[in-house]
Amino acid sequence: MCQEDNMEYSPLLEVQNQTLVITQSTLSELKSFKDSELFAELPGSVPNEKQLLTKMLDSILNTLINGLLQNPSKLWVMETFLPELEIMEMQDTEAKEHFGDHLEIIMDILNIESSDGLLSYYL
Repeated sequence: MCQEDNMEYSPLLEVQNQTLVITQSTLSELKSFKDSELFAELPGSVPNEKQLLTKMLDSILNTLINGLLQNPSKLWVMETFLPELEIMEMQDTEAKEHFGDHLEIIMDILNIESSDGLLSYYL
């Protein structure tokens, strides 16, 4: 696809790919994170928001846990984040901040230092 055909900018174009080292220990860390109480820091007055964010993060974590060994790349991880990030654009600032914090924890587990602007573009 040439540049002229691409009417919308995609922040994925900025992502510098890297090969990730994925071990059973990495997958175990992701599973432990998934099994922890996600978004516990959110106030109880917004249970629907907490449920939505947890469901979205669970979706990302399930995809990563089931697909990282076959797709050990930073670009694949960022592509996995993308659909949920697009949904997050519509959320309030507090929800975005908490969701971003949780994505950064996932990135830390995977030894990804930067999203190359992907998170800040949406959050």
